[in-house]
Amino acid sequence: MPNSRRRLIGRVVSDKMDKTVVVAIERRKAHRVYKKVIRFTKKVYAHDESNAIPVGAVVQVVESKPLSKTKRWVVEKVIEGPGGKVLEPVAGDIDVDAALADQQSEPAEGGQ
Repeated sequence: MPNSRRRLIGRVVSDKMDKTVVVAIERRKAHRVYKKVIRFTKKVYAHDESNAIPVGAVVQVVESKPLSKTKRWVVEKVIEGPGGKVLEPVAGDIDVDAALADQQSEPAEGGQ
């Protein structure tokens, strides 16, 4: 069921409000004359129904109807945890047992 609502990815910078997080969305653009890359940051208020998303998490937010005076976005999913831990599965099949066996079978490099 695709829809035309905008989806943006940003980092949670504040979770002090009840059921609301502040998400900083960073955009990079090259200057027209000097070609230096400039960072633009926009902060949006997003609805967090579970009240469980910590500061530092990377989330995807989606447009919604106005929920309050300033809140017009809803957290759709958490992409990465606050410590840089990826919470989404990697696309494709991964055989963990084979990867661990390969890693253990490689000889350790000696210092001499």
